Amino acid sequence: MLAVSRLTIGQLRPRVAAIGTKKYFAGGTTSGGCTYSRRWFSKKEPDLNKTSPACPPPPPPSKDNTAYIIGAIALTAGGLGLAYKMGLFDGEPTVQQVAPEPTTSSGTKSKQRYPASSKDLPGEVPYLLIGGGTASFAAFRAIKGHDAKAKVLVISNEPEMPYMRPPLSKELWFNPEKTDLEPLKFKQWNGVERSIYYEPDDFYIDPTKLAEAPNGGVAIARGYEVQRIDVVNRKVVLTDGTEIKYGECLLATGARPKNLPVFESAPLAVKEHLTMFKSVSDFEELSQKLKPGSKVAVVGGGFLGSEMSCALAKFSDIREKNLEVYQLFHEEGNMGKILPEYLSQWTTDRVREEGVKVWPKTQIKAVEVQDKKLKLTLTDDSSLVVDHAIVAVGSEPNTDLAKTSNLEVDPTMGGFVVDAELRARSHLYVAGDAACFYDPKLGRRRVEHHDHAVVSGRLAGENMAGKNKPYTHQSMFWSDLGPKIGYEAIGIIDSALPTVAVFAKASPAQIIPDTNEKLQAANATIIPASATQTPSNSSVLNHTSVVKAEAMPPKPAEPAREDADDFNKGVIFYLRDEKVVGVLLWNIFNRIGTARKIVAQHTRYDDLNEVAKLFNLHDRPEAEEVEEEAKN
Repeated sequence: MLAVSRLTIGQLRPRVAAIGTKKYFAGGTTSGGCTYSRRWFSKKEPDLNKTSPACPPPPPPSKDNTAYIIGAIALTAGGLGLAYKMGLFDGEPTVQQVAPEPTTSSGTKSKQRYPASSKDLPGEVPYLLIGGGTASFAAFRAIKGHDAKAKVLVISNEPEMPYMRPPLSKELWFNPEKTDLEPLKFKQWNGVERSIYYEPDDFYIDPTKLAEAPNGGVAIARGYEVQRIDVVNRKVVLTDGTEIKYGECLLATGARPKNLPVFESAPLAVKEHLTMFKSVSDFEELSQKLKPGSKVAVVGGGFLGSEMSCALAKFSDIREKNLEVYQLFHEEGNMGKILPEYLSQWTTDRVREEGVKVWPKTQIKAVEVQDKKLKLTLTDDSSLVVDHAIVAVGSEPNTDLAKTSNLEVDPTMGGFVVDAELRARSHLYVAGDAACFYDPKLGRRRVEHHDHAVVSGRLAGENMAGKNKPYTHQSMFWSDLGPKIGYEAIGIIDSALPTVAVFAKASPAQIIPDTNEKLQAANATIIPASATQTPSNSSVLNHTSVVKAEAMPPKPAEPAREDADDFNKGVIFYLRDEKVVGVLLWNIFNRIGTARKIVAQHTRYDDLNEVAKLFNLHDRPEAEEVEEEAKN
């Protein structure tokens, strides 16, 4: 999933599960010095009876360099002592550097495989990771944490070093055109700048030097694909026939974007106007194609489609591009597959406020190029003409290796079937989007979110190093749609499930003390249930599954707000067999730990309104409190 407006690796929201910051480098560099001295040679004594040419006069005495020599010896001794203390004599010192990447005339990195030939790859490695995404990154950091001199080879089909995907659909679009930030850097929610790449290039060792590195390291073979895994003989075969043996192997192949049949069967001229958004190269190509005044259609109403629509609208304002952004999807409203219908429709209104022209309940039946533009014909025979279209209709696990390697794939959810330790077969592990694992509380699952990639990758890496830990983590996800909507969720979040929602009433918020008595600090009433579906023109708070939490009485001078404002903050419980299996926090932050405990209990609650009080719905942001104090 691509998400997050406040992304940071150390702190969620961008709630990314923390990965350690310790870096491991194999080997080191030493410098040696040479001492030069003048040496005198004597010839055989000449015959005195013979005449010979006069000998040249001896050279003048040289300046006394004793002090310099003593100083050099002292510096050398000190350097050797420091090197010994740092452990650089544990093996033959090596320099760990990835060969500098060639650049284009514009100064950007060219997209080439490295090393150029698979013959330069090591023929055998203790740890082999297939896939260069977040799960692999978390895995090799965990491996190095337990085996400091481990030799790890990552085989990635992308020409990039490991990077984080969430900013591709959000923060990277928010950089002003005239900025000191590099193209693939962004400002996090706390104002700190960082690159999307997890580590600088010099963190990694050159793949051609990995086999001979006595202190190990992590090498990234970019632009290569594995065709088959021989699980019995523990080796992989690349698409060019090159074989690499391994001790332990991780499958972290991730997921690939889905497409629509109408686009899959389209001619090449149409496909030149389409972007299947997933990678760094997709971001770079799309940002170049969006010229001032362009019309762009985002097809899809889920996570990626909704985030991209809001991001492009903001991108248009920041860069003064004057873009027209359309969002087309067949559901009733944005995020219709995860949000209850009333909240999905409310979200659609907020997305429109961001400048996006949202067309729900819309499907495309034909596509063609007309006057160098893309004409989308809809099922109601109307049409939309745009310059470019982004296809964001979900993804599917990349399990191509299952057929060639005799691995089991879950027939319902997809993904490689793994056990509790994330093993698919002996010495073969799976992590991230491609893993279908068993959740003791919620059953067999497959999760496509950043937090799951981080934690499952880390655990797989630990198990590859011999830890044998079960995967019990309940992963979370988050998203942001403009400045008014930010949410976090955990467990099974599916709009097809029954839900009970508790929202803060639109009135001045009360300040709840940070004590153990928070559960009793708020008072709430349940809106009577309606026997039928709430009509669209009536109050959505009369919906059978909506609860309104009462706050302190509003000030008399202030008129009551409209119902639309009543969805600014709340918690939604997702039920299966009357047990809470998922919790979504709507504009409530730093409470995901509480939600995780509720899902872990996997129990039935008599009064979810009481449970909702744990989330302090009436807490106000600190900035609001400071502003009110200033007024007083």
